[in-house]
Order: sequence, then structure tokens, then C-alpha cells
Amino acid sequence: MTMSVLLASTALPMAAFALAASISPGPVNIVCLSSGTHYPITKGLVFVTGATLGFVALFLAIGAGLYSLLSVAPLLEVLLRWAGIIFLLHLSYQLLQHDGRVQERGADNAPGFWAGAMMQWLNPKAWLASAAGIGAYTTANEPYLLWLFASLYLPICWLSLASWVYAGAFLKRYVHRPIILLTINRALAICLAASAIVLLIE
Repeated sequence: MTMSVLLASTALPMAAFALAASISPGPVNIVCLSSGTHYPITKGLVFVTGATLGFVALFLAIGAGLYSLLSVAPLLEVLLRWAGIIFLLHLSYQLLQHDGRVQERGADNAPGFWAGAMMQWLNPKAWLASAAGIGAYTTANEPYLLWLFASLYLPICWLSLASWVYAGAFLKRYVHRPIILLTINRALAICLAASAIVLLIE
């Protein structure tokens, strides 16, 4: 089997894994959807870029051995979990404060690049997903596979998260009754709070 065929046969399952992990609902996706409903699309895409680059940096760091720290430093895992819980509850509270009006809020309040990057590093599930993917599709003897995986994750993650921003913008465009957007806000806030509770009880 030639190297090109080997890479192609490896890249397809990697891409499928990256797509499933990136586009499925989760805290970051919920924030992307919320950003699309409340702020200009460009602001949402800044958050998406930060979240994507933050995840890829985390992914490469875990591939380099960072994840092993959790097994030898359990306090780090506890601190990571509580930081994630507090951050998710804070975002949930912000959503609950919105009054349901359709007009865009001040762009200065939008979650930005660093919020997106930080959210990935504070999400234990991002750590677990990275470790699972790396364990399944890469080996220590073939480091190029880690870089291949990361290079696939980069566009797939960005496009997946961006689709949630555009979904939020679509809702904002066609929702004209404040009560509907208010209901969406409450539902998103509950989802974020539920994510925090899951982290608390795991």
C-alpha cells in the first residue's frame, strides 16, 4: 500500500470522527447558536475561530502528552472541572438576562476569540474527545498522523461551529416575536446549565 493510499484511508475515518465531535450539540455549539441570535455574524465567527484554534492547540498538546498530567495530578482535573462548571453557569446566567428582543445587542458584549479558546481548555469533554481520537487514530511511532488529524480538525471544527452561528442568525432573521426568542434563550440557558451539572456529577 502506497503512502498516499494509506493517508487517504486514514484521513476518512479521522474526518468522520472530527465532524461528529465538532458538530454534535455541546456547550461550545450552544454558545455559537446563542451568538448568532444576539450579535453580528462576524462577532460569532471570531468566537468560532478562537474555539477552533483553542481546540486544535489543546489537541496537539494532548498528543504531546499533556493528558497524562491528569492521571498523575488529580487536583488539576478537579480544578479544570470546577472552572468549566463556573464558566458554563456564567454563560447560562447571561442568556437568562436577555429580554427576548430581536435586535442585536452591543457587539462589545459578544463572546470573543479568547472566550472561545478558553472554553475549549476548560471543557473536560474536549480533553476526553481529544484523547479518544488520538488514541484511536494515531500512534507514538507515527507522529505525522497527529498532525494529519489536527489539519483535518481545523477546517472541520471551524465549519461545524460556524454552521451553528449561521443557524442562530437564521432564527434571529425569522423570529419576530420576543416571546419566541425568549423561549429559545431559556432553552439554551437550561442546556448550558445541564452541561455544568453533568460535569458536576461525573
